[in-house]
Amino acid sequence: MGTPEFAKISLEYLVENKFNVAGVITQPDKPAGRKMILTASPVKKYALHVNIPVYQPQTVKNEEFFELLKNINPDIIIVVAYGKILPQNVIYYPKYGCVNVHASLLPKYRGAAPINAAIINGEKITGITTIFMDEGIDTGDMILKESTEIGENETFGELHDRLAQIGGKVLVETLNQIKNGTVKREKQPENGISYVGKTDNETCEIDWNLPAKEIHDKIRGLSPLPTAFTWLNGKKLKIYKSEISEDGIIELLEVQLEGGKRMSARDFTNGRKNVERDEREGSVFKFSRKL
Repeated sequence: MGTPEFAKISLEYLVENKFNVAGVITQPDKPAGRKMILTASPVKKYALHVNIPVYQPQTVKNEEFFELLKNINPDIIIVVAYGKILPQNVIYYPKYGCVNVHASLLPKYRGAAPINAAIINGEKITGITTIFMDEGIDTGDMILKESTEIGENETFGELHDRLAQIGGKVLVETLNQIKNGTVKREKQPENGISYVGKTDNETCEIDWNLPAKEIHDKIRGLSPLPTAFTWLNGKKLKIYKSEISEDGIIELLEVQLEGGKRMSARDFTNGRKNVERDEREGSVFKFSRKL
């Protein structure tokens, strides 16, 4: 059960490691792009490519879905960024339960956007945790963890891709332990718990009164999506890349003005007048916000 690219990677690992995937449950196709064309999820596209049956229920909380589940009759359900909360009768139906791949070191950053949050909050380390699901949001018993360092300038997109690969690897190891009867369960600690919801427009707007480090972390933690932004002459300016110079000044390196294309800061400033520009390659604005 999964929907976005992050989940597709876990599905690829299952297929490549010869697990018998009896079916895929993914979100219904949704309109995408400027033309709002109905588009299948990455998980659906891959599943169809490798001839795995795909199901796209509007809800998993009715009798119709439970009948489908009984027909598939899975030994175990893998849940990776599916996007819907599962009811108890689904969570506890399979013989070996439901296993979730979560992109944080639980119990920190339970919830919808753990990768964004880790970068925005300036974390140095994050990782993957696999858990046996229960009724709570990412509260189940932990199985395996793997940590990874977060680069100083690493973006959400870059960390997302790395964690997706780590998640697939840890999932395979988790399933092998369950299959071999060597799996161990660990209760999540009561201390260090935090939750993070989905990012919204208010979250993405930059407050230039904050220190440079916090601004830089927000920019990279929201790049490429949903993207940090500010305002320039009444137009929204999305900011995809920045860095902090040795003297504590934040420099914006890759931007996109409302109605325009994403481009390097150098190209952007070359096309505009009266923009303060550093002579360094690619720099656009300099803000004296100290670390």
